[in-house]
Amino acid sequence: MTTIVVSPLARIAEMAVRHKAREMISLIAKEQTFHRPAVIRADRHLLLNMNDISFAGTGDLVAPQEAHVRAIIDFAMEWDRTSPLLIHCWMGVSRSPAAALIAALAVQPEQDDLALARRLRLASPFATPNTRLIAIGDKMLDRDGRLVAAVKEIGRGADADGNAPFVLPLG
Repeated sequence: MTTIVVSPLARIAEMAVRHKAREMISLIAKEQTFHRPAVIRADRHLLLNMNDISFAGTGDLVAPQEAHVRAIIDFAMEWDRTSPLLIHCWMGVSRSPAAALIAALAVQPEQDDLALARRLRLASPFATPNTRLIAIGDKMLDRDGRLVAAVKEIGRGADADGNAPFVLPLG
C-alpha cells in the first residue's frame, strides 16, 4: 500500500530510514535550516519556504501561495510510489498534514475527501491541516469545496508537542 509519512523536522532522518523513504517535501520558514537525510535523493527533495499562517500580508511572514501548492501537486505527480513520500514541517501538525492531503488527492483524485480526512484523523489525533493550504489545494485540484468541508468536519486536532510522526495510507 502506498503511504505518506508525516513528520516533525526533528525526526525526519529517523522516519526516512524507518519507512525507507527516498523522496521528501519540506515546508519550513525560510530562516530555518536543516540537513536533508542522506537516504533522501537530492533530486527528489522539494523545499518550500513558508510560515504556518493562514492569512497573507502578515509582516515578514510568508503565507502559503498557489505556487507552493502547484509545486506540491507537481512533485506528488512525479512520485514513483515505490517507497513512501516523507512530508515534514516544523512540528508535523499543520503544513505537512495539509500537504499530505493535497499530495494524496493529486495522485489518487478518485478518493473521497471525507474518507481521506478521516484516515488522517485516525492516523493523527494532533493534525490540524493549515486552512490556507487546504483552500488553495481544494481549488487547484478542482475539489469544489469537498476538501475544505472534509477538513472542517474532522476539526482541530488535540494539542501537540511536535513529536508525533504518523503514516497516512492512501485509498
